[in-house]
Amino acid sequence: MSQDKNEWGSNLSFILAMIGSAVGLGNIWRYPYVLYSNGGGAFYIPYIVAILLMGIPFLILEYGVGYNYKSSFAKAVKKINAKWEYLGWFLPVSVFMIMIYYSAILGWDGIYMILSFTKGWGADPNAFFTTTLLQSSESMSGLLNFIPVIAVAMLLSWAIIWLISHRDLEKGLGKVSKALVPLLFLIMVVIVGFSLTLPGASIGLAELFNPDWSLLFNFNIWMAAFGQIIFSLSLGMSIAFTYASYTKDGSDLVTNTISIALANSLFENFAALGVFSILGYMSMQSGTAVADLVTQGTGLVFIVYPTVFNVLGNWAYVLGPLFFMAVYLAGLTSILSTIEPLSFSIQNKFGLTRSKTMTILIIVGAAISMLYATSFGGCLLGVVDTFVNQIAILIGVVAECIVFAWLFNAEKLIDFLNSRSKTLKLGKWWLVVVKYILPIVVTIIWIGGMVDAISNSGFEILLFTILSAAVLLITSFIFTIRPAKNPDWDNVEERV
Repeated sequence: MSQDKNEWGSNLSFILAMIGSAVGLGNIWRYPYVLYSNGGGAFYIPYIVAILLMGIPFLILEYGVGYNYKSSFAKAVKKINAKWEYLGWFLPVSVFMIMIYYSAILGWDGIYMILSFTKGWGADPNAFFTTTLLQSSESMSGLLNFIPVIAVAMLLSWAIIWLISHRDLEKGLGKVSKALVPLLFLIMVVIVGFSLTLPGASIGLAELFNPDWSLLFNFNIWMAAFGQIIFSLSLGMSIAFTYASYTKDGSDLVTNTISIALANSLFENFAALGVFSILGYMSMQSGTAVADLVTQGTGLVFIVYPTVFNVLGNWAYVLGPLFFMAVYLAGLTSILSTIEPLSFSIQNKFGLTRSKTMTILIIVGAAISMLYATSFGGCLLGVVDTFVNQIAILIGVVAECIVFAWLFNAEKLIDFLNSRSKTLKLGKWWLVVVKYILPIVVTIIWIGGMVDAISNSGFEILLFTILSAAVLLITSFIFTIRPAKNPDWDNVEERV
């Protein structure tokens, strides 16, 4: 047996690690924009429906099957049906691809965390980010222009990830989650609390929550809500499955699911208060409408926020570092989870220790991530992010619903989960959701993502999308056909 122990030391470690995985950059820079652009206060109706109909039921399914097998995602899928082993590698490899480009965003934020002490981005944050730092190029020739400062910042992030991940689970990830997740929430409380006191904060909040009830009859707002929950809670990424497989016997998985979904929802809605309070202040200072300022993604974090800090006065020297530290912690707690599914699957099949597996994956990931430390890196990141999240992960979620709900037969989990649940009791309604409703809804979202990705693609974007797909498919195929070196690969003990 490996000397590395893959088990949480306590239920608290599991809950905080899952909250850390769920609470990421998307909560800070994606959700506020989604809320604002989809009816404001009216968006909460489809949002809550999506949590109750998709978020909680699907997490319970992943947790239940993960706990049942107490093994890696690939090993469990193979046990359910050997013909589906390819899926068992497809999703962990997809998530590892997310980890690689996520490291670039962590690197950028690390640079900004240092710059925030002196407002080192200068008077024009837009020009600094796109031209000075990223030296952005939409041409593939940009791959030849290496940017050392970004590479160093990314490698430092990879070193931090290795220091945490290569250790035994509880000594590394478990202990760090107990420290970083509460710290992240505390920093966000300080940021939002201060933001709410800014002149003009009410302008931003009025824009955010102004409900457009007519949009409730728009199909897109409902798809936006379900899409947000999929990405926000990392549904179908094999992360929840893997973390549940590390839990101790007797865990109340249903109650844990509710706690994690609630914490994630509270964080992203709380973050939205801070984002729009600051946008309201900026609107008042600049005379620019909030609608012309609001954005999502890197534009919000690395352009809009620095622009606000430039006019905030001395308080910016406190709020700036706190904000970029919060973004870094959110990114770090999420990125730590993206290596676990592939690492555990490799450990199970090839008999490597956790320490050795993590070290190899981090070296490989760090080497590949240097593509993002080039002038073409920002464009490449957008291409890979769109492919993995809108195409690969979603089709994996549909396949996972089929394997877990139908082939595994989710019905046999009900009595097992209910016997430990102190809150929600599962019944036939849950089976209807995971067997029928979820696959249909996610398929619709996947089709929409495919259409969007293809319709917005030029030649170079389409080329790198195809290359990303080829890397994912071939890598997953290699892991599938390679003979197992661990004699226990075919031995799986079930708990249900």
